[in-house]
Amino acid sequence: MTAETLARNWWLIVLRGVAGVLFGLAAFAWPGLTFLALVYLFGAYALVDGGFAAVTGLTRIGHSSRWWVFLLEGLAGIAIGVMTFVWPGLTALGLIYLIAAWAIVTGVFEIAAAVRLRQEIDNEWFLALSGVLSILLGALLAFQPGAGQFVVTWTLGAYALVFGVLLIILGFRLRNWHLPRNRNTAGRTYQPS
Repeated sequence: MTAETLARNWWLIVLRGVAGVLFGLAAFAWPGLTFLALVYLFGAYALVDGGFAAVTGLTRIGHSSRWWVFLLEGLAGIAIGVMTFVWPGLTALGLIYLIAAWAIVTGVFEIAAAVRLRQEIDNEWFLALSGVLSILLGALLAFQPGAGQFVVTWTLGAYALVFGVLLIILGFRLRNWHLPRNRNTAGRTYQPS
Protein backbone atom coordinates (compact mmCIF):
# COMPACT_ATOMS: atom_id res chain seq x y z
CA MET A 1 0.00 0.00 0.00
CA THR A 2 1.50 3.31 -1.05
CA ALA A 3 1.18 6.66 0.64
CA GLU A 4 -0.70 7.99 -2.37
CA THR A 5 -3.22 5.16 -2.11
CA LEU A 6 -3.77 5.86 1.58
CA ALA A 7 -3.99 9.59 0.89
CA ARG A 8 -6.77 9.01 -1.66
CA ASN A 9 -8.67 6.93 0.92
CA TRP A 10 -7.89 9.14 3.92
CA TRP A 11 -11.58 9.37 4.78
CA LEU A 12 -11.77 5.62 5.54
CA ILE A 13 -9.03 6.03 8.14
CA VAL A 14 -10.84 9.04 9.63
CA LEU A 15 -14.13 7.07 9.77
CA ARG A 16 -12.36 4.23 11.62
CA GLY A 17 -11.04 6.83 14.06
CA VAL A 18 -14.46 8.40 14.55
CA ALA A 19 -15.96 4.94 15.28
CA GLY A 20 -13.23 4.41 17.90
CA VAL A 21 -13.83 7.79 19.53
CA LEU A 22 -17.61 7.20 19.65
CA PHE A 23 -17.13 3.78 21.23
CA GLY A 24 -14.68 5.24 23.78
CA LEU A 25 -17.00 8.10 24.72
CA ALA A 26 -19.93 5.72 25.11
CA ALA A 27 -17.89 3.49 27.42
CA PHE A 28 -16.99 6.48 29.65
CA ALA A 29 -20.46 8.04 29.55
CA TRP A 30 -22.18 4.84 30.69
CA PRO A 31 -19.63 2.93 32.81
CA GLY A 32 -22.38 1.02 34.56
CA LEU A 33 -23.42 -0.76 31.37
CA THR A 34 -24.40 -4.34 31.91
CA PHE A 35 -21.93 -6.76 30.46
CA LEU A 36 -24.44 -7.82 27.82
CA ALA A 37 -24.75 -4.22 26.64
CA LEU A 38 -20.95 -4.02 26.49
CA VAL A 39 -20.95 -7.21 24.42
CA TYR A 40 -23.29 -5.64 21.87
CA LEU A 41 -21.45 -2.31 21.88
CA PHE A 42 -18.12 -4.04 21.35
CA GLY A 43 -19.60 -6.28 18.64
CA ALA A 44 -20.92 -3.25 16.76
CA TYR A 45 -17.57 -1.46 17.06
CA ALA A 46 -15.62 -4.52 15.83
CA LEU A 47 -17.99 -4.91 12.86
CA VAL A 48 -17.73 -1.24 11.84
CA ASP A 49 -13.96 -1.08 12.32
CA GLY A 50 -13.49 -4.37 10.48
CA GLY A 51 -15.76 -3.22 7.68
CA PHE A 52 -13.76 -0.04 7.10
CA ALA A 53 -10.47 -1.95 7.14
CA ALA A 54 -11.84 -4.57 4.71
CA VAL A 55 -13.13 -1.88 2.33
CA THR A 56 -9.70 -0.24 2.41
CA GLY A 57 -8.09 -3.54 1.43
CA LEU A 58 -10.65 -4.37 -1.26
CA THR A 59 -10.31 -0.96 -2.91
CA ARG A 60 -6.60 -1.60 -3.35
CA ILE A 61 -6.79 -4.97 -5.16
CA GLY A 62 -4.70 -4.62 -8.30
CA HIS A 63 -3.15 -1.36 -7.12
CA SER A 64 -0.95 -2.66 -4.31
CA SER A 65 0.65 -5.95 -3.39
CA ARG A 66 -0.15 -5.33 0.30
CA TRP A 67 -3.93 -4.90 -0.01
CA TRP A 68 -4.44 -8.19 1.81
CA VAL A 69 -3.04 -6.85 5.11
CA PHE A 70 -5.98 -4.46 5.53
CA LEU A 71 -8.40 -7.08 4.23
CA LEU A 72 -7.21 -9.65 6.80
CA GLU A 73 -7.40 -7.09 9.60
CA GLY A 74 -10.93 -6.22 8.50
CA LEU A 75 -12.05 -9.83 8.21
CA ALA A 76 -10.70 -10.54 11.72
CA GLY A 77 -12.68 -7.59 13.11
CA ILE A 78 -15.85 -8.65 11.28
CA ALA A 79 -15.48 -12.26 12.48
CA ILE A 80 -15.04 -11.15 16.11
CA GLY A 81 -18.04 -8.80 15.80
CA VAL A 82 -20.27 -11.53 14.36
CA MET A 83 -19.18 -14.06 17.00
CA THR A 84 -19.98 -11.49 19.68
CA PHE A 85 -23.58 -11.16 18.39
CA VAL A 86 -24.08 -14.88 17.77
CA TRP A 87 -23.00 -15.85 21.31
CA PRO A 88 -23.99 -12.89 23.52
CA GLY A 89 -24.17 -15.13 26.56
CA LEU A 90 -20.44 -15.78 26.59
CA THR A 91 -18.97 -15.69 30.02
CA ALA A 92 -17.06 -12.58 31.01
CA LEU A 93 -13.82 -14.53 30.86
CA GLY A 94 -14.52 -15.77 27.34
CA LEU A 95 -15.36 -12.29 26.11
CA ILE A 96 -12.24 -10.83 27.67
CA TYR A 97 -10.08 -13.41 25.88
CA LEU A 98 -11.95 -12.74 22.64
CA ILE A 99 -11.32 -9.01 22.95
CA ALA A 100 -7.67 -9.64 23.89
CA ALA A 101 -7.12 -11.79 20.79
CA TRP A 102 -8.81 -9.21 18.54
CA ALA A 103 -6.69 -6.38 19.97
CA ILE A 104 -3.45 -8.31 19.49
CA VAL A 105 -4.28 -9.35 15.89
CA THR A 106 -5.32 -5.79 15.00
CA GLY A 107 -2.14 -4.38 16.58
CA VAL A 108 0.14 -6.74 14.66
CA PHE A 109 -1.46 -5.78 11.33
CA GLU A 110 -1.25 -2.05 12.13
CA ILE A 111 2.44 -2.28 13.02
CA ALA A 112 3.08 -4.24 9.80
CA ALA A 113 1.33 -1.53 7.78
CA ALA A 114 3.32 1.23 9.53
CA VAL A 115 6.63 -0.53 8.85
CA ARG A 116 5.67 -0.88 5.19
CA LEU A 117 4.79 2.83 4.96
CA ARG A 118 7.74 4.26 6.88
CA GLN A 119 9.66 5.17 3.71
CA GLU A 120 6.63 6.67 2.01
CA ILE A 121 4.92 8.99 4.52
CA ASP A 122 5.80 11.12 7.50
CA ASN A 123 4.34 10.34 10.92
CA GLU A 124 3.62 6.71 10.17
CA TRP A 125 4.39 6.26 13.85
CA PHE A 126 0.74 7.19 14.59
CA LEU A 127 -0.32 3.92 12.98
CA ALA A 128 2.51 2.01 14.69
CA LEU A 129 1.61 3.55 18.06
CA SER A 130 -2.03 2.52 17.65
CA GLY A 131 -0.79 -1.01 16.90
CA VAL A 132 1.38 -1.05 20.02
CA LEU A 133 -1.58 0.18 22.10
CA SER A 134 -3.72 -2.61 20.63
CA ILE A 135 -1.16 -5.25 21.58
CA LEU A 136 -0.72 -3.79 25.09
CA LEU A 137 -4.49 -3.83 25.65
CA GLY A 138 -4.68 -7.42 24.44
CA ALA A 139 -1.84 -8.49 26.72
CA LEU A 140 -3.36 -6.67 29.71
CA LEU A 141 -6.70 -8.37 29.22
CA ALA A 142 -5.12 -11.79 28.60
CA PHE A 143 -3.00 -11.66 31.75
CA GLN A 144 -5.64 -10.01 33.99
CA PRO A 145 -8.87 -11.71 32.89
CA GLY A 146 -10.40 -11.47 36.34
CA ALA A 147 -10.69 -7.70 36.06
CA GLY A 148 -14.18 -6.49 36.80
CA GLN A 149 -16.74 -5.38 34.27
CA PHE A 150 -16.23 -1.74 35.22
CA VAL A 151 -12.46 -1.90 34.67
CA VAL A 152 -12.86 -3.69 31.34
CA THR A 153 -15.40 -1.11 30.16
CA TRP A 154 -13.11 1.80 30.99
CA THR A 155 -10.00 0.09 29.62
CA LEU A 156 -11.71 -0.58 26.31
CA GLY A 157 -13.10 2.95 26.29
CA ALA A 158 -9.66 4.49 26.86
CA TYR A 159 -8.10 2.26 24.21
CA ALA A 160 -10.78 3.04 21.62
CA LEU A 161 -10.59 6.76 22.35
CA VAL A 162 -6.80 6.96 21.97
CA PHE A 163 -6.82 4.61 18.97
CA GLY A 164 -9.56 6.65 17.33
CA VAL A 165 -7.82 9.99 17.87
CA LEU A 166 -4.56 8.61 16.44
CA LEU A 167 -6.35 7.32 13.33
CA ILE A 168 -8.18 10.64 12.85
CA ILE A 169 -4.85 12.52 13.05
CA LEU A 170 -3.26 10.10 10.58
CA GLY A 171 -6.22 10.36 8.21
CA PHE A 172 -6.19 14.15 8.11
CA ARG A 173 -2.40 14.21 7.69
CA LEU A 174 -2.83 11.89 4.72
CA ARG A 175 -5.59 14.15 3.36
CA ASN A 176 -3.31 17.17 3.63
CA TRP A 177 -0.52 15.26 1.94
CA HIS A 178 -2.77 14.58 -1.05
CA LEU A 179 -4.28 18.08 -1.42
CA PRO A 180 -3.04 20.23 -4.33
CA ARG A 181 -1.19 23.40 -3.28
CA ASN A 182 -3.56 25.54 -5.27
CA ARG A 183 -5.86 25.20 -8.25
CA ASN A 184 -3.24 26.60 -10.67
CA THR A 185 -0.73 23.79 -10.04
CA ALA A 186 -2.69 20.78 -11.27
CA GLY A 187 -1.02 17.44 -10.77
CA ARG A 188 1.15 18.50 -7.86
CA THR A 189 0.50 17.28 -4.37
CA TYR A 190 1.13 19.04 -1.11
CA GLN A 191 3.73 17.35 1.02
CA PRO A 192 3.92 18.77 4.54
CA SER A 193 7.38 19.46 5.90
